[in-house]
Amino acid sequence: MVQANQAQKQAKGAMNNARNEKKRLQAELESLENSRQPIINPYANVKDTTGNLSNTYANLGVATQAAEFQAEQAEISLSNTLDTLRATGASAGGATALAQAALASKKQISASLEMQEGANQKLFAKGEEQLQRLKMAEDQRLQNADVMGKQFMFGQQDKREMQKLNRKAGQLDNATADLRQAEATYASAEANKQGALFSGITDVLSGGGDLYVNRDNLFG
Repeated sequence: MVQANQAQKQAKGAMNNARNEKKRLQAELESLENSRQPIINPYANVKDTTGNLSNTYANLGVATQAAEFQAEQAEISLSNTLDTLRATGASAGGATALAQAALASKKQISASLEMQEGANQKLFAKGEEQLQRLKMAEDQRLQNADVMGKQFMFGQQDKREMQKLNRKAGQLDNATADLRQAEATYASAEANKQGALFSGITDVLSGGGDLYVNRDNLFG
């Protein structure tokens, strides 16, 4: 009877310890779950960079410098022609032909300058357009790098947290198994104790033995 009582007490203590261990691990697992990093949006700071683009050809001006040069040269040519007429006494027809030839030459020079000026403006606009696209591409590259960095950091942190959760869940599973075993052991010890108690009572009744039973043996 004494041995059965001691076995029952030991089994009960082991069961209580197993139950407390399971509660502790359950609380730690819940704490790990509640402290996991929040889900992030790695694209939250991505901005539309197309607003940085502009029409670089919108401000192309008309090549007026060449036209102004042409007008100035025409006036000079006419003045020179009149001076020549006065000095040489040439006929009006010859003077007109001379003036027309001079004006045609100036027009040719003017047209050439006008074409060059327009070409220069277009080259400048094209260069600005390429520069804008390069800047936009660099902005997009930096934003993509930021997104990838956030995804990597989140993934690594999440991986570590999952490893901790898995370890703790495994420990909790083991503690649950230990508790079940301890409960089974306690139930068996309790049954043995009760069996020993009734066996003792039966022996006393049948053989006239001592009916005294220690109270601790009954309610231990």
